[in-house]
Amino acid sequence: MINISEIKSDLPKGKRTNIELKSHEILNELCLEYEWVDNDEVSSMEECTEISEKLGAEIRKSIFLCNRQKNMFFLLIMPANKAFDTKVFSAALNVPRLSFASGELMEEYLGVLPGNASVMSLINDKDNRVQLVIDDEVAKNDWFGCNPGVNTSHLKIKTNDLIDKFLPYINHKPTIISL
Repeated sequence: MINISEIKSDLPKGKRTNIELKSHEILNELCLEYEWVDNDEVSSMEECTEISEKLGAEIRKSIFLCNRQKNMFFLLIMPANKAFDTKVFSAALNVPRLSFASGELMEEYLGVLPGNASVMSLINDKDNRVQLVIDDEVAKNDWFGCNPGVNTSHLKIKTNDLIDKFLPYINHKPTIISL
Protein backbone atom coordinates (compact mmCIF):
# COMPACT_ATOMS: atom_id res chain seq x y z
CA MET A 1 0.00 0.00 0.00
CA ILE A 2 1.39 3.39 -0.99
CA ASN A 3 0.80 6.72 0.68
CA ILE A 4 -1.44 9.03 -1.36
CA SER A 5 -2.38 12.57 -0.37
CA GLU A 6 -5.87 13.99 -0.42
CA ILE A 7 -7.04 15.15 -3.85
CA LYS A 8 -5.96 18.71 -4.62
CA SER A 9 -6.95 21.25 -7.24
CA ASP A 10 -4.62 24.13 -6.39
CA LEU A 11 -1.03 24.72 -7.47
CA PRO A 12 1.57 22.50 -5.78
CA LYS A 13 3.58 23.95 -2.94
CA GLY A 14 7.02 23.13 -1.65
CA LYS A 15 9.99 21.79 -3.57
CA ARG A 16 8.96 20.55 -7.03
CA THR A 17 10.72 19.70 -10.27
CA ASN A 18 10.66 22.15 -13.18
CA ILE A 19 8.55 19.83 -15.36
CA GLU A 20 6.04 19.31 -12.56
CA LEU A 21 5.68 23.06 -12.00
CA LYS A 22 5.46 23.74 -15.75
CA SER A 23 2.74 21.07 -16.15
CA HIS A 24 0.57 22.70 -13.48
CA GLU A 25 1.35 26.19 -14.78
CA ILE A 26 0.13 25.33 -18.29
CA LEU A 27 -3.00 23.54 -17.03
CA ASN A 28 -3.86 26.62 -14.96
CA GLU A 29 -2.99 29.06 -17.75
CA LEU A 30 -5.41 27.20 -20.04
CA CYS A 31 -8.06 27.16 -17.26
CA LEU A 32 -8.39 23.38 -17.54
CA GLU A 33 -10.21 21.39 -14.88
CA TYR A 34 -7.85 18.92 -13.22
CA GLU A 35 -7.11 17.29 -9.89
CA TRP A 36 -3.91 15.82 -8.53
CA VAL A 37 -2.32 13.92 -5.67
CA ASP A 38 1.13 13.46 -4.22
CA ASN A 39 2.15 9.87 -3.64
CA ASP A 40 5.05 7.64 -2.71
CA GLU A 41 7.36 6.99 -5.63
CA VAL A 42 5.91 4.32 -7.93
CA SER A 43 7.86 2.16 -10.34
CA SER A 44 5.19 -0.01 -11.98
CA MET A 45 1.72 0.25 -13.43
CA GLU A 46 0.48 -2.15 -10.74
CA GLU A 47 1.51 0.37 -8.08
CA CYS A 48 -0.51 3.05 -9.90
CA THR A 49 -3.77 1.14 -9.38
CA GLU A 50 -4.40 2.74 -5.98
CA ILE A 51 -3.69 6.19 -7.43
CA SER A 52 -6.11 5.53 -10.29
CA GLU A 53 -8.81 4.53 -7.80
CA LYS A 54 -8.22 7.64 -5.67
CA LEU A 55 -8.33 10.03 -8.65
CA GLY A 56 -11.14 8.23 -10.47
CA ALA A 57 -9.09 8.03 -13.66
CA GLU A 58 -6.76 5.30 -14.87
CA ILE A 59 -3.10 6.26 -14.88
CA ARG A 60 -1.98 5.57 -18.44
CA LYS A 61 1.05 3.59 -19.53
CA SER A 62 3.69 5.67 -21.36
CA ILE A 63 6.27 3.93 -23.55
CA PHE A 64 9.18 5.77 -25.21
CA LEU A 65 10.28 4.10 -28.45
CA CYS A 66 12.76 4.65 -31.27
CA ASN A 67 13.85 3.06 -34.52
CA ARG A 68 17.17 1.26 -35.00
CA GLN A 69 18.83 4.40 -36.40
CA LYS A 70 17.65 6.42 -33.37
CA ASN A 71 16.25 9.19 -35.55
CA MET A 72 12.52 8.49 -35.11
CA PHE A 73 11.01 8.77 -31.62
CA PHE A 74 7.54 7.95 -30.34
CA LEU A 75 5.76 8.35 -27.03
CA LEU A 76 2.96 5.79 -26.88
CA ILE A 77 0.12 6.30 -24.40
CA MET A 78 -2.03 3.24 -23.77
CA PRO A 79 -4.25 1.60 -21.14
CA ALA A 80 -2.33 0.43 -18.08
CA ASN A 81 -3.33 -3.22 -18.45
CA LYS A 82 -2.88 -3.53 -22.22
CA ALA A 83 0.13 -5.48 -23.46
CA PHE A 84 2.46 -3.70 -25.87
CA ASP A 85 3.19 -5.46 -29.18
CA THR A 86 5.90 -3.69 -31.17
CA LYS A 87 4.94 -5.51 -34.39
CA VAL A 88 1.31 -4.33 -34.19
CA PHE A 89 2.38 -0.80 -33.23
CA SER A 90 4.91 -0.53 -36.06
CA ALA A 91 2.38 -1.86 -38.58
CA ALA A 92 -0.31 0.59 -37.41
CA LEU A 93 2.07 3.50 -38.05
CA ASN A 94 3.66 1.95 -41.13
CA VAL A 95 7.15 2.40 -39.68
CA PRO A 96 10.05 -0.03 -39.33
CA ARG A 97 10.14 -2.14 -36.18
CA LEU A 98 10.72 -0.06 -33.09
CA SER A 99 12.29 -0.82 -29.75
CA PHE A 100 12.39 0.76 -26.32
CA ALA A 101 14.55 3.88 -26.30
CA SER A 102 17.35 4.11 -23.76
CA GLY A 103 17.13 6.14 -20.59
CA GLU A 104 19.74 8.49 -22.03
CA LEU A 105 17.57 9.18 -25.09
CA MET A 106 14.51 9.65 -22.87
CA GLU A 107 16.38 12.22 -20.83
CA GLU A 108 17.68 13.95 -23.97
CA TYR A 109 14.33 14.17 -25.79
CA LEU A 110 11.76 14.26 -22.97
CA GLY A 111 13.88 15.73 -20.19
CA VAL A 112 12.85 13.05 -17.69
CA LEU A 113 14.37 9.90 -16.24
CA PRO A 114 12.95 6.41 -16.90
CA GLY A 115 9.76 5.86 -14.90
CA ASN A 116 8.75 9.51 -15.26
CA ALA A 117 7.76 9.74 -18.93
CA SER A 118 4.23 10.90 -19.60
CA VAL A 119 2.34 13.10 -22.02
CA MET A 120 3.40 16.04 -19.81
CA SER A 121 7.05 15.28 -20.67
CA LEU A 122 6.35 16.58 -24.17
CA ILE A 123 6.54 20.08 -22.69
CA ASN A 124 10.32 19.54 -22.93
CA ASP A 125 10.17 18.46 -26.60
CA LYS A 126 10.41 21.97 -28.04
CA ASP A 127 11.70 20.75 -31.42
CA ASN A 128 8.88 18.22 -31.91
CA ARG A 129 11.26 15.31 -32.33
CA VAL A 130 8.88 12.95 -30.52
CA GLN A 131 5.63 11.84 -32.16
CA LEU A 132 2.81 11.30 -29.68
CA VAL A 133 0.69 8.21 -30.31
CA ILE A 134 -2.45 7.54 -28.26
CA ASP A 135 -4.32 4.24 -28.22
CA ASP A 136 -7.94 4.85 -29.24
CA GLU A 137 -9.19 3.21 -26.01
CA VAL A 138 -7.49 6.03 -24.10
CA ALA A 139 -8.80 8.73 -26.44
CA LYS A 140 -12.40 7.50 -25.95
CA ASN A 141 -12.33 7.81 -22.14
CA ASP A 142 -13.69 10.88 -20.36
CA TRP A 143 -10.70 11.22 -18.03
CA PHE A 144 -6.95 10.85 -18.54
CA GLY A 145 -4.54 10.06 -15.71
CA CYS A 146 -0.77 10.58 -15.80
CA ASN A 147 2.15 11.94 -13.84
CA PRO A 148 3.34 15.53 -14.35
CA GLY A 149 6.84 14.42 -15.33
CA VAL A 150 7.65 12.93 -11.94
CA ASN A 151 6.29 9.68 -10.50
CA THR A 152 5.69 11.05 -7.00
CA SER A 153 2.61 12.94 -8.16
CA HIS A 154 -0.27 12.13 -10.50
CA LEU A 155 -3.11 14.08 -12.02
CA LYS A 156 -6.32 13.63 -13.92
CA ILE A 157 -7.58 15.84 -16.71
CA LYS A 158 -10.48 15.56 -19.14
CA THR A 159 -9.23 13.65 -22.17
CA ASN A 160 -10.85 16.14 -24.56
CA ASP A 161 -9.06 19.01 -22.80
CA LEU A 162 -5.77 17.16 -23.11
CA ILE A 163 -6.22 16.49 -26.84
CA ASP A 164 -7.98 19.70 -27.89
CA LYS A 165 -6.30 22.28 -25.65
CA PHE A 166 -3.16 21.11 -23.82
CA LEU A 167 -1.46 19.30 -26.70
CA PRO A 168 -2.01 22.11 -29.25
CA TYR A 169 -0.64 24.57 -26.66
CA ILE A 170 2.63 22.61 -26.45
CA ASN A 171 2.59 22.16 -30.25
CA HIS A 172 1.97 18.40 -30.35
CA LYS A 173 -0.68 16.68 -32.43
CA PRO A 174 -1.38 13.09 -31.43
CA THR A 175 -1.82 10.20 -33.80
CA ILE A 176 -4.67 8.05 -32.50
CA ILE A 177 -4.49 4.37 -33.42
CA SER A 178 -6.13 1.09 -32.49
CA LEU A 179 -3.74 -1.41 -30.91
